[in-house]
Amino acid sequence: MNRVLPHPFVSLFVLGAWLLLGQTADIWRAASGVLVAVLLGLAFARLHPPAMRVRRVHLLVPLALHVVYDIVRSNFAVAAIILGRSRQSVTSGFVEVPLELQDRYGLAILSCIITSTPGTIWVSLERSPPTLLIHVLDLVDEDAWVRKIKQRYERPLLEMFT
Repeated sequence: MNRVLPHPFVSLFVLGAWLLLGQTADIWRAASGVLVAVLLGLAFARLHPPAMRVRRVHLLVPLALHVVYDIVRSNFAVAAIILGRSRQSVTSGFVEVPLELQDRYGLAILSCIITSTPGTIWVSLERSPPTLLIHVLDLVDEDAWVRKIKQRYERPLLEMFT
């Protein structure tokens, strides 16, 4: 059973999604759904990444609070730009942030944080030297953005993942 269904919850989710999207549960839809679910479960087993090791889980709460605060604040700032200010007063641009963080899970979390914050988006990551390129909708001070990302996000992620 383990060889056929190495990830039974993934296969069950795929089968459920298959049946819901098909909006019917006839025998042919169910049979094709089981086949797709088993095949995707086997494919997922081949792609299974290494386990994530978080060293200091207690740092997750303050990081999450900073992220929620920044997202709410950025929502209001972007709304003010769209609804209130004239387009000529907004200067968007790119910011290069030198990174110390190398852990793939830490980088994935950092990318989610930056992209989920309105007004910013993760553009690229250079490996050598490790540099993050982000786009900022209303760029006033590049150094302030570099400090903010390094202190509020990268430092806690470094402590959690290294």
